[in-house]
Amino acid sequence: MRIILQFLFALLIIIGTQTEQVFSQTGWAKSYENAVVVSAEKHASQIGKKILQQGGNAVDAAVAVQFALAVTEPRAGNIGGGGFMVLHLEDGTSKALDFRERAPERATKDMFIKNGEYQSDLSRRSALASGVPGVVDGMIKALERYGNLPLETVIEPAIKLAEDGFPLSWKQAQDLNYYADKFQKYRTSRRYFTKRDKTPYQEGDLFVQEDLAATLDRIARMGRDGFYSGLTADRIVNTMEELGGIINYRDLKNYESKWRDPVSVTYNGYNLHIMPPPSSGSIAIAQMLTMLENYDLKKLGFNSAEYVHLVTEVMRRAFADRAHFLGDPDFVNIPKPELLSETYNDHRMTSFKSDTITSSDNISHGDPISIEESTETTHYSIVDEQGNAVAVTTTLNGSFGNKIAVDGAGFLLNNEMDDFTAQPGEPNMFGLIQGKANAVAPKKRMLSSMSPTIVTKNDSTRMVLGAAGGPMIITATFHNFLNMAVFGMDPQKANSAPRFHHQWMPDKLYYEEFGLSPDTRHKLQKMGHQLEVRGSIGRTHNILVDDEGLKFGSPDPRGDGSAQGY
Repeated sequence: MRIILQFLFALLIIIGTQTEQVFSQTGWAKSYENAVVVSAEKHASQIGKKILQQGGNAVDAAVAVQFALAVTEPRAGNIGGGGFMVLHLEDGTSKALDFRERAPERATKDMFIKNGEYQSDLSRRSALASGVPGVVDGMIKALERYGNLPLETVIEPAIKLAEDGFPLSWKQAQDLNYYADKFQKYRTSRRYFTKRDKTPYQEGDLFVQEDLAATLDRIARMGRDGFYSGLTADRIVNTMEELGGIINYRDLKNYESKWRDPVSVTYNGYNLHIMPPPSSGSIAIAQMLTMLENYDLKKLGFNSAEYVHLVTEVMRRAFADRAHFLGDPDFVNIPKPELLSETYNDHRMTSFKSDTITSSDNISHGDPISIEESTETTHYSIVDEQGNAVAVTTTLNGSFGNKIAVDGAGFLLNNEMDDFTAQPGEPNMFGLIQGKANAVAPKKRMLSSMSPTIVTKNDSTRMVLGAAGGPMIITATFHNFLNMAVFGMDPQKANSAPRFHHQWMPDKLYYEEFGLSPDTRHKLQKMGHQLEVRGSIGRTHNILVDDEGLKFGSPDPRGDGSAQGY
């Protein structure tokens, strides 16, 4: 089945000019006059649409979608993890909300080192892997400042979905079955996410989550206290104590999401407003666009060998800087103005050669101070009738987090502690090499690749962008912007166009199967690129607003997302 789906996806790419018609027939790409919600899951998108029709704004819909995804997409949608939100309001202002997880107060920089060796199982598959969840605090904080509807109203659809159950899609059933052996390790995960008779889930099976419904009901009635104190907090702490985790009551009580200023960059007449650190995507995307300012990308040609080579070399340099400079801005001094300066990024490109690679072994981070006079997620995009736009990316880190469900509460915990630098020079689960700026420390937020982005022109929303897929989030979001802003693609063509990715280390150029022609691959190999094929690179759920204000909702054909609007 997977091979068949890959073939069909490749066929859509090859069709090219006929793609728009194919997608409109399948319902993947739609245009709307008033408002649109695009997410990774049908029920969540429908709930977002319903909230908008009830008089809610984009923030109300975003909060409703987040809680719905906690029910229908437990591999990434969650209340046990964290994420980022970027907003662009009808008055022209942009805001960013950081509800990323924090390290528990008992965390130490060497907590994943035993006998001098990094123990990846501890940072990925144990209770120690969990950071303090931020989703609930973040959603409530966003709703209180910018929402129109009460918390009970926006959570009610998710509660009903968990209580009554919903029929599993083929992909949802396969996701649960794939990780069944991992769930078996933990009593509560086994109870919530495998069938009692041990048979595999089937498409159409009714998936009921009574304990999760009760947890969501406590949040609806009690707000923040329904999660960070009381019964739910008891159950989180009890699970930690039973399995050797370190999150305690003080960690939960003291967690706080933070409003931050987005990183802004201008390119090709557009203004991009991107989630700032601890999102690494903002600095990386802004650097890549600045490095490309002096090159005519359209003249090079979409996905030509010359284009792929140039963009890969830009990615290589941005990810090298990411590894060295970026971390939680509350703990480390990030030289943001210098990293974003035209002078610095021009200097980073002085070693670029048009006919050969610069090996990652020979590319380190830059020195911005001396030049100036750093897989499993879900993303959703929303634009309402008033023109308010919200981009949200949220995650448990690995698919289904650390596979540990909170006993009696029905939700999974994250394994975000793996996103810290457990040991300098050691790659995390996504192969990213990271530096001391991202070392573990109590109450610190781990660096992230999540890159929710809103693109404006003359203060009006033109694109809402973001992606899922570990470090490929950054490059998938970057590709989609270039596809629309430079090559003039409609949002569905931009979404379905083949992508490539380079993250400095390992020194490999990843590309999607059928995405590069044999001749292009041959040219790139002659330049020195080490090519490696991937089934897919990121999953994006985007919105484009055209000159007349028509809103185009575009889920990624690589997944089973949904666009809903009116």
